[in-house]
Amino acid sequence: MDQEIHEFLLKHLSGIMNNDIPSYHETTAEDLTLYEWWVTPHRLDGLPFHEFMMTSNASRGTVFGAQEKGESRFDLSNLLIQRYGDTAIASYTLLISTLVPEGVKTAAHNESRVMVKLGGKWKIVHVHKSPAYAAPHLQP
Repeated sequence: MDQEIHEFLLKHLSGIMNNDIPSYHETTAEDLTLYEWWVTPHRLDGLPFHEFMMTSNASRGTVFGAQEKGESRFDLSNLLIQRYGDTAIASYTLLISTLVPEGVKTAAHNESRVMVKLGGKWKIVHVHKSPAYAAPHLQP
């Protein structure tokens, strides 16, 4: 595994999970493109969408992707990093576990993140998310 990319990816995701907008800006390209299947079937462009989500989550005391308010953590299942010079792709299943009064609830979806080294620093330039449930295409 490429340790440099792995550490960068964990920093990027931790920034999102902690609603840390400066960290998000540090690790994300301004011309970010992404597909988030649970938001819209269309591509989202730029940073303002996630800035709003992180600001809203912080005001509610929740983290990105958590089903409910409570202590949360994330894990990357089946992480694969492919590096091609100054470009890298990370694909994995993102697991977000949240402690709620009934126990631990876990949400999962598949992600691919494309990173490019720009000006000597890694930046996320594209994200693609898809559901982690089995076909057919409609959630059971």
